[in-house]
Amino acid sequence: MEVLELARWQFGITTVYHFLMVPLTIGLSILVAAMQTRWVRTGELRHLKMTKFWGKLLLVNFAMGVVTGIVQEFQFGMNWSAYSRFVGDVFGAPLAMEGLVAFFVESTFLGLWIFGWDRLPKKVHLACAWAFSLATMASAYFILAANSWMQHPVGVTFENGKPTMNSIWAVLTNNTALAAIPHTLAGAFSVAAAFLVGVGGWHLWRRRGHSDVWRSSVRLGGWVGVAAFAVLAITGDAQGKLMFEQQPMKMASAEALCHTEQPASFSIIAIGDVSGANCEDVKTFNVPALLSFLAHNDFKTEVKGVENLVTEYQAKYGTNYPDDPALGSLAGKPIDYVPNLPVTYWGFRMMIGFGAVSAGIGLLALWLTRKDRIPTARWFPLLVLGGIATPFLGNSAGWIFTEMGRQPFVVAPNPSGVDGVWMFTAQAVSRVTTGEVWTSLIALTTVYAALGVVEVYLMRKYIRGGIEGVMPPPKKDSDKTEGDTLAFAY
Repeated sequence: MEVLELARWQFGITTVYHFLMVPLTIGLSILVAAMQTRWVRTGELRHLKMTKFWGKLLLVNFAMGVVTGIVQEFQFGMNWSAYSRFVGDVFGAPLAMEGLVAFFVESTFLGLWIFGWDRLPKKVHLACAWAFSLATMASAYFILAANSWMQHPVGVTFENGKPTMNSIWAVLTNNTALAAIPHTLAGAFSVAAAFLVGVGGWHLWRRRGHSDVWRSSVRLGGWVGVAAFAVLAITGDAQGKLMFEQQPMKMASAEALCHTEQPASFSIIAIGDVSGANCEDVKTFNVPALLSFLAHNDFKTEVKGVENLVTEYQAKYGTNYPDDPALGSLAGKPIDYVPNLPVTYWGFRMMIGFGAVSAGIGLLALWLTRKDRIPTARWFPLLVLGGIATPFLGNSAGWIFTEMGRQPFVVAPNPSGVDGVWMFTAQAVSRVTTGEVWTSLIALTTVYAALGVVEVYLMRKYIRGGIEGVMPPPKKDSDKTEGDTLAFAY
């Protein structure tokens, strides 16, 4: 493997790993704040138990997310320094906002929430929970604004061979970002919802006590999961229409659409090798004209295929890479404008499929727990525990599709933007040796694997501990002190 391929593998591995923690933290932080709000307003002990139990799991996950997330930004200097020099004037602003504003607020109010249970007034403590949870959403906003600029660069001029930002407002209100943010947040709620259904459903099925807590958790997760999938469908449709305008090659690769069609059919599933650009050996089961509707809200819009788009891209951006030694073996070679079609085609369908399965499990859990029912079937815990993985897989598949679909560009060209504001991924890599990248790749993968073991161990420990693990039974009246009573009740 060469430096470029190794650097891409490293960034992909660490990013997908980190993003396993991110959506659970975002979604669960809001739900825990809502649980605590319910307790403050009603005084019902079950809501306090829910807050304590799910809050403990939130803290474990957040800690792992912080550790793995810090590495992400360092990689821009490690393996992608050429990219950093090219986009630093633009990309640095939202990253700085995320680090200095959002993350600082997260850490501050999370600390107050952790240590303020018996020290702060109820409503002040609750405000800390909401401040932390909203700050996680702000963090996501700034990161997505940065990523969306890579997908659709706006708010810049092209000076001295690189983009210079002339409007931070345009960067932060990029229509690509405004579509990605609700979609990503809905995915986060889908993850948190499946987590509540899976863990709560397992405890409910075991019938070991606190059934009111577990049933409330399952039903909250079920309703949130169904609502999240509805939002995912709506925002995904909006993203598809933007993709048709901004990245037509990604649209074509999502369908493995080799030839231009008008109207264009949506492929449900393909049989055969979709990696070839001629599609001669591929059979698909299609819904007529549906892709045209997804692209432009009508049933007759033309959707360009891979072959036609390759010709257009060659005319706009060249047929060969520059003859630059920094490009290694790609110097002077023909540019492959076609993304990895099996990854984009199947990644797109995995994203949708796993999301639908997760929502279906949530809906089934709502039905099985209606009118105070408690599921008793042996398959129920297997189903809900297995269902925890489905939105994680859907989120990961969606991000892999999003990033792989814009290749060979690391900064995709904006069809209506400023000329020159785009960059090939091959030009973005640092001038490092394969040995150096292998070293960091092996080291980070090993450390991340160890952290994964720690996370699974801690999660399993606290999940199995149940309510008793976070709220031990109160002492006898004769042994209580005023502080003990306060700590238990609040």
